[in-house]
Amino acid sequence: MKKVKITVLQTTFNEELAKEYGVEGLAACPMMQEGQVFWADYSKPQGFCDEAWKAIYQYVFALAHGAGNDTFYFGDWIRKPGVAICSCNDGLRPVIFKLEATDIESKLDYEPVR
Repeated sequence: MKKVKITVLQTTFNEELAKEYGVEGLAACPMMQEGQVFWADYSKPQGFCDEAWKAIYQYVFALAHGAGNDTFYFGDWIRKPGVAICSCNDGLRPVIFKLEATDIESKLDYEPVR
């Protein structure tokens, strides 16, 4: 299993929807900052948003296990092999992530069951 590099590309804020549905004072996600980098394999990185992890973990898992050596979804989504662009599921202030496969071996804290 390999490490996956997760980079925060954008923190967005839909002002129109927030004005109609959001609580007073809502702003862009306070947990993530553009340019922030995390490393992951099978588990959520320390300091990473739980909800964002739920939205992207399947892509991280796939990249960590070699998917994306070609391109995801038969080449009709991302043109660069080993890359996925994903977002969290917050409809008012989604955060956009770039996931990149690496050649860095993951160091598991346990022996996998075989």
